[in-house]
This record gives sequence, C-alpha cells and structure tokens, in this order.
Amino acid sequence: MRVAGVLNLPRSFTYRGTFRVGSVNATVWESQRLQEEVLEEGETRSEMVSSDLHGTRLDAAAAALFPDFSRSRLAEWIKAGRLLHNDAPGKPRDKVAVDDRLQLTPVTEARVDWAAEDLPLDILFEDQHVIVLNKPAGLVVHPAAGHHTGTLVNGLLAHAPEMSAIPRGGIVHRLDKDTSGVMLAAKTDLAHKSLVAQLADRSMTRIYSAICRGTFSGGGTIDAPLGRHPISRIKMAVVPDGKPAVTHYRIAQRFGAFTHLTVSLETGRTHQIRVHLAWRKHPLVGDPVYGGRATRPAGASDALLETLAAFTRQALHARELIFFHPDSREQLSFSAPMPEDLSALLECLHTEDPP
Repeated sequence: MRVAGVLNLPRSFTYRGTFRVGSVNATVWESQRLQEEVLEEGETRSEMVSSDLHGTRLDAAAAALFPDFSRSRLAEWIKAGRLLHNDAPGKPRDKVAVDDRLQLTPVTEARVDWAAEDLPLDILFEDQHVIVLNKPAGLVVHPAAGHHTGTLVNGLLAHAPEMSAIPRGGIVHRLDKDTSGVMLAAKTDLAHKSLVAQLADRSMTRIYSAICRGTFSGGGTIDAPLGRHPISRIKMAVVPDGKPAVTHYRIAQRFGAFTHLTVSLETGRTHQIRVHLAWRKHPLVGDPVYGGRATRPAGASDALLETLAAFTRQALHARELIFFHPDSREQLSFSAPMPEDLSALLECLHTEDPP
C-alpha cells in the first residue's frame, strides 16, 4: 500500500481502508481538461448518427451518443423539445438514420430537496471531489417511495451539505439495499460528470464477491440482455429486447453444493448479477427476490441448514472499486472488507460443505 500523498491532491482529505494508486492510461484522458467540458445550462451539444445506430429508436440512439445522461431522461427531453432530430421535435420511438443530426440542450438538475440526517458513515476515502464509502447491508442508497429518510444520501447531505447541489445528491451508481460494499459519490459537478462518463465508457471497474447455489466447471461470461420482467414489474429478467448486460465471473472457492465467485461487471443494469446468476440456475444464497424455492443440499448438516435459513439477504458484496480521480487523473482502487454475515457463511460452508 502506498501512502495517500502520492495523489498530490491540493487540499486535505481523509483515507481509511485498502487503497492502491496506479498510473493513468493516457487513452482514457484524450480530451481536454474536464473543467472545460462541463456544460452550462443552455449550451447545445450536437452529434451525428453513426451507421451502427441506423434504424434504432431516437431515445436509444440519443443514449448512445450522449452517454452522460440516462435514456429515460433523454426521452423526457425529446418530449419537451430539448432534444431535436434533424432540427425538428420528435418522439422517443421515432427511428433514426445514418448521418441524422441530434441536438441536445440539457437542463441542469435542480438542487435536491432531500433532508439531511446525521447518520453514521463508514468513509474509506474523501477529498474535495469524491467520497468513497463502505455501505452496510440494509441501508437504502437514496430516498424513494417507502424510504424517505434514513438513506445513504440523507447521511451524505448532513456530512457534506454541498452535495445537495449535485444531481441525485452525488450518487453515480447504486447498490441494492441488501448488498453491502464499496460505493462512490461525487461532491462536485466536475467529479459527477467524470464519474458518469467513466461508467459509460466502462473505464470504472467494479468487483464483487458472490456466494451462489450449485457448482461450476470454471469461470465464464454471461452475456444476456436485461429488462423488466414481463409479468412482475418490480423484478428484472433476461428478455430479448432488454438492454445489453455482460457479467464476468471466476471461481474464488468451491464447496460441495455452493460456489464463492468473484464477479466483475461490464455493464451495470439493475439487479444484474442477481438476475444473471439466477438465469443460469445459480441464484445467490439468501436472495429473497430471485432465489426461488430453497432446496435442501443432499446430506446437509443441521449447522449448515440453520446457517442458510438465517441468511435472509442476497449473498453479494461489492468488494473493490477502481476509477480515475476526476482532478488528479490517477487510477485509484478501494476495497471494503467482507462483512461479518458473509464471513460467517463462508466459514460455515468451508466446515460443513467441503468440495
């Protein structure tokens, strides 16, 4: 581990946890300084439709050409006339053709009005641009229906009130309520733009530990599109017309009836790891949504059965996060230790479910 001083950051910061710093691959930073790329409200972007987007929906093409913004937000701007198709208003479902011109005048998101709450935060690293945290299982990331208070964002707004001026309170990626592990948030507009771009161009790396049912012959890749479940709209599923989703996995530890996987994401769809593994008939241990009916492993001991019955959240932990610092452009890596419940589960499997 190198000391944090190698970052050469101009202001004070705090650090705790596993941390590595490496050299920046120059190809990631071919554009001018990000400060020059931050758009003010009213400044228009213009892009031409490439051949690979010919025949796609207008909102889908816009999402590919303007990756800083979500497809749903771009669809709203199409309806509002802020995204023009060949200088004319259109509809999200309109088809585009090669060399069509899309013009976008984005709207700066209004300041969020979520309440600040003094909540405990497990901060791994913080400076004036970003904050890296270890989120415990059970903590909702941001306010939503049924969870208006007590979320990570509520705590962040109390810790750093300036984050209320950042879109979605600085959150650039999410973890499910019952997924634990390392998370990243932006404290400035510059950082937000940079981190969103890194997610879009896949230069940000996210590595997870997952414990699932069944055994594997080896590592592999799951490349299957994800979208809303055709019947249960609160669930996601592998569907033919879904968004591209790619999950890579390798075996970390084999057990008799279970496997500990190291998983990395090429895309970041909602519930991606949970859905992909369940689709491959290897659902995560404890997953209340995608786990299906729990089967009794042949010859399982009472101790193993009791441990499995008591584990009631998906066995998924965001172990490591690697990104480029928005200002220094250094590549940073942070990891969150395995939480006690997952450690106990692994210990039980090692003892009670040997390969």
